[in-house]
Amino acid sequence: MSEKSVLYHIDGDTRVATITLNRPDKLNSFTREMHGHLSHALTEIEASNARAVVITGAGRGFCAGQDLADLDFTPGSMSDLGELIDAHFNPLVRRLQTMSLPVIAAVNGTAAGAGANLAMACDLVIAARSASFIQAFVKIGLVPDSGGTWLLPRRVGEARALALALTGDKLSAEKAEAWGIVWRLVEDSELQQAAAQLAAQLAQQPARAVASIKQLMRASASNTFDAQLDLERDIQRELGASPDYIEGVAAFKEKRAPRFEGL
Repeated sequence: MSEKSVLYHIDGDTRVATITLNRPDKLNSFTREMHGHLSHALTEIEASNARAVVITGAGRGFCAGQDLADLDFTPGSMSDLGELIDAHFNPLVRRLQTMSLPVIAAVNGTAAGAGANLAMACDLVIAARSASFIQAFVKIGLVPDSGGTWLLPRRVGEARALALALTGDKLSAEKAEAWGIVWRLVEDSELQQAAAQLAAQLAQQPARAVASIKQLMRASASNTFDAQLDLERDIQRELGASPDYIEGVAAFKEKRAPRFEGL
């Protein structure tokens, strides 16, 4: 199925869903309509049998953030950016962080502004060698949003995050990999295949364990050490009574590949 500005497809064999931001002439920058299409795609995917998601961009860029042409700059009736963020960008990055499915950003070309932070809100980032990441907000008098001031320092450290936000300088894919934003760097021609292969690998993992790993990693940012230990214990107790755990142990003992089916 597809929408004009967002395309999505679910592979019935691998159970991998691929979402393509589809405004290549605008570097896949967001409009309000596009947010609606993406939200619809995610809802359809979550209701399907998909077990992993890839998000990428059509054409020469991943996502250039907000399309300024979709905003009103008329004095006295300018668009409320807080309302825009609250209605669209924040729900999107929250959803990616908390959804049970693993989400991979396959970054082709430019990921700028909210587009860079959209990529970081995904669980793993695979980048083409020509990709770049830009915290472009300061160049138009704004601050990083869409989780940028939370995600970036945790990926690269406060000093590097502050420098990237204050300068708006372009970060190459090679440096983004060295600094911890990118999980894997590949040649441009290999990007989509590499993302699909990683997603297929994640789709074969036990779904409840994958969702719980995401939950634990997110919770660790605000939990005390003792609270995190307790949460690990509680989740491990639950998973230790699951069919996937039984299957995993049986497969290990029988020296075969496990067949995980739990949800």
